[in-house]
Amino acid sequence: MRIGFLSTRLAGTDGVSLETAKLAVICRRLGHEVFYCAGELDGDGPPGLLLPEMHFAHPEALWIHDHSFGVVDAPPELATRIAAMAGSLHQAIGQFVEQFEIDVLVPENALTIPMHVPLGVALADFIAETGIPVLNHNHDFYWERERFKVNCIGDILRQAFPPNLPSVQHLVINSLAQDALRARLGIEATLLPNIFDFASAAPAMTPFNRDLRAALGLTDQHLLILQPTRVVPRKGIELAIELVRRLREPVIRARLQDKEAVLVLTHRAGDEGLGYLHELQEQAHGAGVPFLYDADLFAPTAGMIDGQKVYSLWDAYVHADFVTYPSLVEGFGNALIETLYFRLPALVNRYDVYKADISPKGFDLVEIDASGDAENLSAIDDATVDATVQVIMDPVRRRQAVEHNYAVARQHYSYEAVTPTMEALLERAAQTS
Repeated sequence: MRIGFLSTRLAGTDGVSLETAKLAVICRRLGHEVFYCAGELDGDGPPGLLLPEMHFAHPEALWIHDHSFGVVDAPPELATRIAAMAGSLHQAIGQFVEQFEIDVLVPENALTIPMHVPLGVALADFIAETGIPVLNHNHDFYWERERFKVNCIGDILRQAFPPNLPSVQHLVINSLAQDALRARLGIEATLLPNIFDFASAAPAMTPFNRDLRAALGLTDQHLLILQPTRVVPRKGIELAIELVRRLREPVIRARLQDKEAVLVLTHRAGDEGLGYLHELQEQAHGAGVPFLYDADLFAPTAGMIDGQKVYSLWDAYVHADFVTYPSLVEGFGNALIETLYFRLPALVNRYDVYKADISPKGFDLVEIDASGDAENLSAIDDATVDATVQVIMDPVRRRQAVEHNYAVARQHYSYEAVTPTMEALLERAAQTS
């Protein structure tokens, strides 16, 4: 079959783009052809159709978003502008389906979180009119995000995010979303967790990436504490700063053989504004924590861009000594699975999905419970610091933890673990076409 993945953005290192690329690999291994359609595409991705108006950062999409949320009274022109943009996007979706002879459409979060309201409306209308088989991959529902709770488009959210239509099979990435979808809309969804290609050997040190520490201004005497996530408030990065502050205390630093802990962020800020980044920079400065926000150094693929050497996210993992993942809310935990794949020790906050789906698998991680509040810095207590120091400095303890975590993750979150599920979903889609 010819499978079309569609989203606002299928580029870069955000979780939706990364997970889409993994499912594309599985689909190809099952003998299918894969095509992309989005407002932003990587140059080395599958063939497809680039439609800038699908991007959530498109000016008209932004205006509609900003006048739909945080308010209860809609401006007079809102409905007209949503309908106009949705109509244009409806035609564009039809163009994609026709041009690439798409058999199964796979919206990636575009019918789940209303970053682009007209795109959701257009998709729902197109699916209802054509009856095209759809695997709707839901990553983050709007009701899971505080910033979408106040709005003036309740009817649209109920109709399109997500739509309950006969030709649509729904996929969710955690059991809490599965329960919520059933309770809210009476929709039964298939659980498909985030995954990684555990069958492939992890990238290692190479002549190309060997100088990454130097590019960051670091030496082997630094402890590279990696925060491999986007810079948005729900990532709880305040807690990572606090951990690094504690690791830099003279008594603790002595236990670390005088190595200096620094915090390195790899992902670009801006998806939700730059205010949070500035707050973190102020906190780090006040705490005396080196806070290396070097997103320009990292790209989806390592190489040269405009004469500038850039590294991949995997290069950062290769050089990392420890990973922080203090998220307050996650749909699943993409960066956490990456960390386990790279056999790195990590700190993780016990966010709801972690408690429900991941922790019961039996991972060996440094856990904290910040109770959904990144300002609860007391969660980084003496026991947390002691556990972190031990897993960094004791080679036996470190190897025991990372090898155990790798084996458990491979069992539950590998391509092979979910391939039968994808195969069954696609077979059902073929039967409805």
